[in-house]
Amino acid sequence: MPSPKQPPVEPSPRFRFPSAYTILFALIVIVAALTWVIPAGQYQRAASEALGKDIPVAGTYAPTTSNPQGVFDLVLAPIAGFYDPVSYTANAIDVALFVLMIGGFIGVVTATGAIDSGIKRAMERLKGREKWMIPILMGLFALGGTTEGMAEETLAFYVLLTPVMIAAGYDAITPVAVILLGAGVGVLGSTVNAFSTVIASNAAGVPFTDGLILRLVLLAVTFIATVAYVMRYAARVKADPSKSLVFDQKAANEAHFRSTQEAGATNFTGLHKIVLLLFGATFAVMIWGVSLGGWWMAEMSALFLFAGIGIGLVGRLGEKGLVDAFVRGASDLLGVALIIGLARGIVVIMDAGHMTDTILHWAEGTVVGLNRIVFINVMYWIEVALSFFVPSTSGLAVLSMPILAPVGDFAGVSRSLIVTAFQSAEGIVNLVTPTSAVVMGGLAIARVPYDRWLRFVWPVLLGLTVIIMATLSIGVLLQGTPQ
Repeated sequence: MPSPKQPPVEPSPRFRFPSAYTILFALIVIVAALTWVIPAGQYQRAASEALGKDIPVAGTYAPTTSNPQGVFDLVLAPIAGFYDPVSYTANAIDVALFVLMIGGFIGVVTATGAIDSGIKRAMERLKGREKWMIPILMGLFALGGTTEGMAEETLAFYVLLTPVMIAAGYDAITPVAVILLGAGVGVLGSTVNAFSTVIASNAAGVPFTDGLILRLVLLAVTFIATVAYVMRYAARVKADPSKSLVFDQKAANEAHFRSTQEAGATNFTGLHKIVLLLFGATFAVMIWGVSLGGWWMAEMSALFLFAGIGIGLVGRLGEKGLVDAFVRGASDLLGVALIIGLARGIVVIMDAGHMTDTILHWAEGTVVGLNRIVFINVMYWIEVALSFFVPSTSGLAVLSMPILAPVGDFAGVSRSLIVTAFQSAEGIVNLVTPTSAVVMGGLAIARVPYDRWLRFVWPVLLGLTVIIMATLSIGVLLQGTPQ
């Protein structure tokens, strides 16, 4: 009797997509090489009292001394990504420290057992209704994005939401999509976001309320589209885990994010409730501090440090247990902190090579003489290209709006619509750009490889681009015929 036929063994793939560290260092090398090719140039700067910054002056671009970046600059770039080694000015060191404080804080809360037992209780209560977490949470993140440009502060939520989503039967991509797409669509459709719409409008010389209705429509349509996409993907994964784009990491991710204790071994005690109450209060204080208290990285880092100490004391971990838990939690996110420095190193190399203003000058000349609808859509794609080089929303607003917004006067396109094109472009690029600490840091925390995120998000990018270009074109038509 013939033996049963054995299933063929699939050979292991010869090519593996490089890690985030390799991708970022390769980009540093590429940008450094471009500094030898792209001519150096600069606009003259003038102080803006309204923005509190120096802004470029249109028509003042001139070539400047070339400063191509060599081998020593490449070696120094990852360090310079954290702080300027000459002036000791902070670059990304504050964001990296913030991430380490979050890690320590989560480590302490986890050590109390409150997160494990809390997730178990939440899943029991949500049984059969888990899918509604997605639109509710995405709505909250979108609200944060459209009002205050929620970005770096979202890093604190990946550690919290990833185990919750995995426990609900989803995969690690789902929480990344909820946070990154939720806040990202909010930024894309910014309404009163001081870091995007307000700064860009001031730099363009128009009130930030101009074009508000169109931006609200853009926000609503893009939000509905992204929520529908994420919910559809999450439902497929829950019904059949093999549909997950990170299915090969399922066991490893569950082991990393879910408790190793037996399901019934942890009771939800009164102490756990107190710890989770303090846990939630910490995030509420952070949101208040950023939106109303004028806080940024230093204040948020201090908050998570001392909240971790306080929760450790309440949770009765003892001095050694508290310190060990905090250090262990911080070490879990050390790789994320290193990624953040590498990402900023790309911008350091580009700025040192005096490339940015040259690229902006080329863009300025590209849109002259175009049809109005063509003009606004080309302006959108110019801002998309610039966003890869300048991942800071406020930084790109201050850089590009004083130069590109006045060009719209000659094309018969309102400056407010150019502001909308800017914020839409910046918002969509910041969903995927590897130069963003928010993208690379969030993916690293959730243990999602960059290539898997690209495979997940490309249909979203395509759909959002169609929506944005259609909205901008309609905006031009609604202006009527220029006088």
